[in-house]
Order: sequence, then structure tokens, then C-alpha cells
Amino acid sequence: MMCVTAHPDDEAGNFGGTLRLYSERGVETSVLCLTPGQAASHRGAATNDAELAAIRKKEFLASCEVLGVTRGVVLDYADGQLHRLDAYSVVCEITRHIREFGPQVVLTYASDGGVTAHTDHALAGMFATLATQWSAQSNRYPDHFAHGLKPHRVKKLYYCTYNYFLPGRPPINPSPATAVIDIGQHVETKIAAFHKHLTQAPLFPLFEAHVRDHGIEENFHLAARSQPGPLTMETDLFAEEG
Repeated sequence: MMCVTAHPDDEAGNFGGTLRLYSERGVETSVLCLTPGQAASHRGAATNDAELAAIRKKEFLASCEVLGVTRGVVLDYADGQLHRLDAYSVVCEITRHIREFGPQVVLTYASDGGVTAHTDHALAGMFATLATQWSAQSNRYPDHFAHGLKPHRVKKLYYCTYNYFLPGRPPINPSPATAVIDIGQHVETKIAAFHKHLTQAPLFPLFEAHVRDHGIEENFHLAARSQPGPLTMETDLFAEEG
């Protein structure tokens, strides 16, 4: 399972319960975070963007350890600037990571930007969607194959989605949930992982209240799969395709 996110703390805040659940089931998990979050409003003791990026990378790895993530990688794209990047180049890098890790399932954001409607979340999801499709195609980034990689076909692509809205955030049209994952026994672990992001400590009370109100489930929308067929409600992201 690979999760493609935009910022350190996304892995815990949006996917933490699911990552921990599947890690405990013996699934290899990977989180690919596109930015080190150097534009965050909450900056801890950092005095500049470079210091904040270095701190947040360490916090990310600590969070991944709590969540049992097998492979955590933070790329160095500029936080808050994903809309300015050359999409083809970014998708190339994500495609390379997919071909290296070989996930059966990819998790990311829909174009709504998640419950916060964050632009970086939306762009990360769009890049990951293209990479998920193109990783299987031999005419996309064939230079990868000179380094021993091969096309890799992901079986299922999911977007995180929600059955509620956050007050004070821009309006979104969320994707309908097609998979509901019970993370009840991992709620406290999800919170503990988020707490590893000490630079974001001012958000802890809000995050905890939010998770305790809504956190017993993480919802996903099945956006693509390798076998055609109608949607059915799922409780397991690795359920056999129908």
C-alpha cells in the first residue's frame, strides 16, 4: 500500500488509522510526501524555511514509525507551490516511486483537496492519479527501465473522503464513500502519530477534538481499479475486485 500526500502530518491526519491497521495485518506500507511543509503557519522553534523543513522531515519519520509505515519518503517540492510545478516532471517522480515499491493499492486525495480543501492536497491527488495510471504503461517514462525498473500496474486507487464538513473551510463536493474502514482501535495511535509533529502543537486540541468526534472510521472512494465492474461497498481495501 502506498499513500501519496502533500505535507508532513497528512499521513497521520488523513490516513493514519488505515496505515496502522494494514501495517498490523502485515501489509508493507509506504508514504510519499511531496513537500517538507516549509510554508506552514506553525513553525515551532524554526527560524527559517530550511530549518522548518529539516525539523518536519524528522517529525514525519517519527510519525511513520508510530503508524508502522515500512517506507517513508519526503520530497523537496515547495510547500504551497505545487500548482506552479511542471506536472509531467512531478508525475515522473511519483511514477518512479510506484514502480520501485510496487503497491497493490494507492491512497491519495481527490480533486476536492480533502476536508480542508487545501490546494496542495488537490494537486498531490491529481499527480498521484496520473502516476497510478501511467506506472503500468511502457510508453510513459521509459528511461526508468534503463535502471532496472519495470511497468507496474496498481490494482486499486482510492481517494480519502468524508461524511462531514469542517466549519470555516471552503465548500467542497466530496467523493461518495465506497469503502468504510473501521479504525476504532487505532484512534489513539492516530492521535499519537499526529503528536509527533511537534511544530504543529497549536493544532493538537483541534485535531484531537475532530478525531474523537469523527475518527472511528476513515472513508475512501474507489477511483480506479484494474478490473472493470460496478462499485460495491467495501470494508477492506484489499478486497477482491468484482
